[in-house]
Amino acid sequence: MEIIDSHVHIWNFAKAEYEWLKNDTSVLNRNYDIEELQAEVETTAITGGVLVQAANNFEDTNWMLQVANATSWIKGVVGWMPLKDPSFTATALKEYLGNPYFKGVRHLIHDEPDPQWLLQSTVVQSLSVLAAYDVPYDVVGVTPQHLIIALEVAQKVPELRLMLDHLNQPPIASGEKFGEWGELMKIAAGHKNIYVKISGLGTCSKKGADWTADDIQPYVDFVLEHFGENRCCCGGDWPVSLLAGSYTDTWQHYLKVLSKSLSDDALQKVAHTNAVTFYNL
Repeated sequence: MEIIDSHVHIWNFAKAEYEWLKNDTSVLNRNYDIEELQAEVETTAITGGVLVQAANNFEDTNWMLQVANATSWIKGVVGWMPLKDPSFTATALKEYLGNPYFKGVRHLIHDEPDPQWLLQSTVVQSLSVLAAYDVPYDVVGVTPQHLIIALEVAQKVPELRLMLDHLNQPPIASGEKFGEWGELMKIAAGHKNIYVKISGLGTCSKKGADWTADDIQPYVDFVLEHFGENRCCCGGDWPVSLLAGSYTDTWQHYLKVLSKSLSDDALQKVAHTNAVTFYNL
């Protein structure tokens, strides 16, 4: 079976500024280069990966593109664009699309003081620019309000393909089945331009390295039921995932869950094909 890890991060303080890490006291507050992940990738049968932005600046995106060009298993980059400036976004997007590895855009909206950041008129205009070039947008939401905002974006820009990173933080830690998250995800599933990424669930469990496949099975099954086998993909979220155990353990848990719920053909879609299609890898 082929596997695309649709959510890999790298960061290096000599390459870009990462505001969210400045006061971080965890194991995340150091450089993480792609070489460090290489050995574990080889033990997990990962055949391709997508680098995802970790800073709201061009320096981070430029470095990821350089790494992608030099790393055979990295197939694409979800970078950053200055979405508050539609004209600048249009100009920059044209330039970056000249790089074959540039496949999508993300902004760290969960670090913005305004939870409705995505609904600013200038940002919506920029998202329309992305849609015009068929460039998808990753939504990194951590609250129900972020999910509500994503639903509004899906309505305002129906041509834009949206990926909900980390399933928008399901209530794994509380064990709730499925509460407000579930109701909103059902609505999201009704928007055919919204896709979901099974990622970040170990850290979402808040159990450290003690989480198991059983902890996440109900939430993965829920999104598989409502979004179907064609709108779900999977990502390891390294190195953030190290807060909840090793990269190898993360993928063992994910594949155990998916193998239990899906046929071989459907598993191949969720583990590989859907990411290839969504990001045009």
